[in-house]
Amino acid sequence: MDINELKFDDNGLIPAVVQDFYTNEVLTVAYMNKESLEISLCEKKTCFFSRSRKTLWRKGETSGGI
Repeated sequence: MDINELKFDDNGLIPAVVQDFYTNEVLTVAYMNKESLEISLCEKKTCFFSRSRKTLWRKGETSGGI
């Protein structure tokens, strides 16, 4: 995947949809910036960008709910 070919919005974000592999059920809709997308691809673990906190985050990282 060439990240540079993706169309990020004016804030440098792109929507990310996480689905269950078997059922296609949508589990999460969040946003990624270029850095969080690169981290996700490199680590094979999803990393998002919080629009409200302006920081990177991972589902369940602080709450423990994964």
